[in-house]
Amino acid sequence: MWNIPFFPPTASKEGEAISTLYWTITWLAIFFGAIVLFGAIYLAVKYRASNEAVRRDDAVETDLRLELGWTLIPLVLALAIFGWSAKLYGDIYAPREGAYEVFVVGKQWMWHCQHPNGIRENNELHLPAGRLVKVTVISQDVIHAFSIPAFRVKRDAVPGRYNTVYFTPTQPGKYHLFCTEYCGTKHSEMIGWVYVLPSEEFQQWLAKGAGGAGAAAVGLSLEEQGKQVFEGVGACNSCHMNPNAAVKAPDLRGLFGSKVKLADGRTVVADEAYIRESILNPGAKVVEGYQPVMPPYQGVLSEEQIIQLTAYIKSLAKEQPAGGK
Repeated sequence: MWNIPFFPPTASKEGEAISTLYWTITWLAIFFGAIVLFGAIYLAVKYRASNEAVRRDDAVETDLRLELGWTLIPLVLALAIFGWSAKLYGDIYAPREGAYEVFVVGKQWMWHCQHPNGIRENNELHLPAGRLVKVTVISQDVIHAFSIPAFRVKRDAVPGRYNTVYFTPTQPGKYHLFCTEYCGTKHSEMIGWVYVLPSEEFQQWLAKGAGGAGAAAVGLSLEEQGKQVFEGVGACNSCHMNPNAAVKAPDLRGLFGSKVKLADGRTVVADEAYIRESILNPGAKVVEGYQPVMPPYQGVLSEEQIIQLTAYIKSLAKEQPAGGK
């Protein structure tokens, strides 16, 4: 009769640990709350005005042991919970290797998901069970929040910045996907579903292309889509991949993950954020030895195209620049 899901299922490795922490805090709160509540009720009844209880004139006003007890015990418990929480926070947000990576773009009012092999999904996300997943989120317009309650994860999708979250789905099934940051008039409609499939079934789903109503196969991997954008937009290919070009531009082969010396003397790492900024606002970080002649592509490329370009540039990381430099 009462079909009210007070607690979503726990369907991820990280979620199991977070649920354990949640219930530990809950039971500690109940335990100490009960001591205070029933202790107050007991004393109020025992020493009420009409009671004949003996009142001592020589009552002790202070007790060092008691004061140390109610100070140190909560302190130790609070520090333990803090350390436990910090460890779980790191498990979700700290970078980890070997993850299956998915890119998610939040926009009013839908979730657009891109898989490495080129499959795109709207308000749906298929994932493999038992494998670490890395979700990189960004917003196309306002702040959104990518939330899967069954996995106990949430990550803000912020305009102009990539945020990542890591988790390992454990239970095949269908789970809610929400936006938990008010993002406009249709915020309540920005919902979707996450489908966790057994490993073999997920590989079959990838091989077939797309099987859901919100999914679409494009026939090209994310890297191949990025190469098409790279070769079709402006003079990207002729400047960045041609050492004999009239306009000198940094070679993108071997760029991703390397350290880049800037004209102002700073050194930065060429990660996803650096690539995105260099595409949209190339004058922000000019590479040493080059002139700021690249036009900005803010408003020209969509977030999906920038993700595709980034995937292509990342694929060039193991290649040698022209001249071996």
